[in-house]
Amino acid sequence: MKLLQATGDYDWAAVLRLIRDAFAYMEGRIDPPSSMHMLRADDIAESARNGEVWVIEDAGAPVACMVLTPKSGRLYLGRLAVAAGYRGRGLSRRLVEKAEARATALGFEVLELQSRIELVENHAIFAAMGFRNTAETRHPGFDRATSLTFQKRVGAAVSPASKPQQGGQL
Repeated sequence: MKLLQATGDYDWAAVLRLIRDAFAYMEGRIDPPSSMHMLRADDIAESARNGEVWVIEDAGAPVACMVLTPKSGRLYLGRLAVAAGYRGRGLSRRLVEKAEARATALGFEVLELQSRIELVENHAIFAAMGFRNTAETRHPGFDRATSLTFQKRVGAAVSPASKPQQGGQL
């Protein structure tokens, strides 16, 4: 399997299918529904122009992906998706490691992502990768938290001795 940055005339429709298929299990679990329903192939291409889109391909087809977007003081990791038949093979970890390397290369000390409140199994996976829950957010019109924000310190500013331990805070 090959990890590469998707650019230019990449098959954005294939990436969109991957995201929709990978996020389908959330249907009926999360409220409000995922914004991926409004996502178009052109939106992913735009993300590649304004940030970075990374894919892992098998036999030339994307089987895992992520979108990296520079934000104020951090690199945001979004649309982390792995095809159902490829889960449990460490592809998410491989993408997160690439995101950490890209954050460092771009001069960011924090890698950030969000996960819906209902997806507790994802929260455990992110915690196992060194992310810490740093905030709760609400979608407009909701009086309860609908998402959690996770952050991880990355880069030269973090030596092994200074990294937060399980349960620590940034």
